[in-house]
Amino acid sequence: MGRKRLITDSFQVVKKKKRDSKEVKTQSPPCDAGTVQVEAFLQDAVHPDQAEVLKQFDLSWEFGPCTGITRLQRWERAELLGLNPPTTVQELLLKYKGNPTIMHSLWHEYSL
Repeated sequence: MGRKRLITDSFQVVKKKKRDSKEVKTQSPPCDAGTVQVEAFLQDAVHPDQAEVLKQFDLSWEFGPCTGITRLQRWERAELLGLNPPTTVQELLLKYKGNPTIMHSLWHEYSL
C-alpha cells in the first residue's frame, strides 16, 4: 500500500498571521470598479430612496428573473403574470426612461 493521503495533498496550506500582531486589517467586500461606478451614477441620477426601491426590485425573486431584460420589461412581465409589482417602480422607470443605468438591472454588466 502507498502512503495515506492527507487533505493538504489536495488543498494548499494557508498560514494565518498571529493574533498578537498590532496591525489591524479591515476586510472589505470584494467588488469591481464597474459595479461601483454604476451604483454611484444611479445614486447621483435619482434620489437615494428611489435608488433603493429599484435595487430592492432587482433583488426580489418574487417577480421572476431579471437577467437579459430591462427593469421595465421585467415589471411588465410581472404585471401580465398577475404578480402585482410595485407601481412606484413603474413610475420611476417611466420618469427616467432615457437613462440606461436606470433601465437596466444591477446585473446588466455581467455576462450571462
